[in-house]
Formats: sequence, C-alpha cells, structure tokens
Amino acid sequence: MPSNTAAWQPKPGVPYEIKDTPYTSPPADCIVIKNHALAVNPIDFKLQDTAIFPFLSYPTILGLDIAGEVVEIGSAVSRFKLGDRVLALAGGTTANKPSGAAFQEYTVVVAKMVTRIPDSLSYNDAAVLPLGLATAACGLFQDDQLALQYPSLSPNSTGKTVLIWSGASSVGINAIQLAVAAGYEVITTASPKNFELVRGLGASEAFDYNADPKVLLEQLTRALKGKTLGGVLHTAGDAGSAISLCADLFAEVEGNKFFTTSVRLPEQVPADFRHNRIFAATITNNDVGEAVFVVFLTQALAEGKYKPAPQAEVVGTGLDSLQKATDILRKGVSAKKLVVSLN
Repeated sequence: MPSNTAAWQPKPGVPYEIKDTPYTSPPADCIVIKNHALAVNPIDFKLQDTAIFPFLSYPTILGLDIAGEVVEIGSAVSRFKLGDRVLALAGGTTANKPSGAAFQEYTVVVAKMVTRIPDSLSYNDAAVLPLGLATAACGLFQDDQLALQYPSLSPNSTGKTVLIWSGASSVGINAIQLAVAAGYEVITTASPKNFELVRGLGASEAFDYNADPKVLLEQLTRALKGKTLGGVLHTAGDAGSAISLCADLFAEVEGNKFFTTSVRLPEQVPADFRHNRIFAATITNNDVGEAVFVVFLTQALAEGKYKPAPQAEVVGTGLDSLQKATDILRKGVSAKKLVVSLN
C-alpha cells in the first residue's frame, strides 16, 4: 500500500502542516487518484482562517480541485482503468472526510465526479476546472436553481438567454461555456479588459459591471428586449447590488425571473424576488454531476469543445507550496487560477 502525505489544517488561523497520513482504499463507488496538480480556491483560505462550516471537524485536510492518475478502483466502478489521466472534484471537505480532500498525494473521489482528460491537456491546466465547473453546473442545471436543460456536444437552440454576472470569474467562465453548450444565448457582465475573453468563450454580449447601475440596467434591458430570459447566475462580487439591479431588470423582461448566486446573500432580499444560493457539492446527490462530469465533459474536452479556464498559474511544486498559493489567493487574483504541481 502506498505511503501518503497531506497538508493538514490543524485548526483555523494557522498554516498547513505537512505530515504523513494514511492511504485509504476506495469504497465501491469511488476511485483513488494519485494527484499531480492541485488548484486553490477562495473557500480554502476561508476555511484556513475561520471555521465557517459547522460540520467540519479540525484537524482536517482542505482542497477540492485535483488532476492526476487513477491508481485504485472501487468494485462498482467500470468506466476507468488504472493509469487513466483524470480531473475530479474532491468532496472530502464538504463530507468531513479527510481521505477525500485534495491537499494530499492520494485522494478518494466519488467516480461520478471524475472526468477522463485527453493526453493533450496537462494536469496543471486540468486542475483549474472542477470546482468552478461544479458550481456553475449546480446554478444552471439543478432543479432548485435555474433548471436549464443539460449541455451536449451538438446543442439545439432553446431560444432563451441567460445572464451570467461576472463572466470572467472561475465560475463565470464555466457557466458561459456550459450554458452555450446547453443551447442558450449568453450575455454577461465583466471588466472591459476581459470582454474578449468572455466573448471567446461564447458570450454574445458583454457589459461593464462597474458602470453606473442605471446605465447597466438600461444596457441589459435593451439587450434582453424581445428575448426570453432563462435566468441569472451571479458568480462574484456584491450580491446585494446585483439583486437590486436584477429586481428592476425582471420588471422589464419576460421569462424565468430567477436569480442564483455563488456568494453570500444579503440579509435583506425583496419578498417577491425568486432566488437561491449555490452549494456545488449538492450535484453529487442528483443527476447533475453525472450529466456534466461523465456524459458531457469527457467528450467535450477530447474534441476541443470545452476550454479549461481560467488560465493556470503554477506557483510552486510540492505540498509545501500550498501555503504560498493560499496566501497569494487571499490577497486577490483575477482571470487566473493558482495551481501547485506535485510532479
């Protein structure tokens, strides 16, 4: 049995501790991945700083984004073979199971949250995808969210338009691509420096989210005139100001007047404003995870119809580089994702 090492989080408010940890064999519906690249996300530094998840016991192992190779396969899993190159959403943090978290050499992962990656895609580039992809998929496709139809390699137009707020964020970049692959037109907000990026991913129009709210409302109302709204997915920034603007926008447009966000909701939301909050891990409990990670993404990556984004920036090699990456992310990054290589 292989030896394993992890970046343990002893308690909130202290750095990671690199130390040996047990190697765990997979349950029937899981596989074990030898990690070659790990990406860091804002939730990682938040959980390092504060015990914001009441169900999470410390000491623990954090991390959600991994790319690596399959080294052990559960008895009920048939679609992988040893040595397959994969990306995966590690669910250990949200399940309070350290063996299933990312920041270690070997991670146990639920098989339906794993995607085989082509040889042309590096582990570093693949590691940017899982959490952003899962968060976008939850918001777009889950029944209690926007409930859009699933993506496909040859989508038929639905005749509906989705507004993706902050389209250049990690979640927004994935949401644009998923919504377009599901047959929806996408309009988005972003910083002007990222207009070319979001249009290259499939957005038909992009608007500056820093514009005066009245101006932005006029622009979005005009862009949606005569169209059917499929809903609004808010991925970054102040949810309160976006809710205020969208409340006015919904009064002017037709369609699914539903707002969902990946960030904290404000304490006060208009009583008649239909909304929800995204928790990416919930897609492991329904058909969305399999529809995106298994049915769609494997072939989309193989055929070059899905772009791994945002751009990976490797900040170091080895588990001891995770603290550096976490500290950099805590200060803020834009239009890129920080990755640690384990090769």
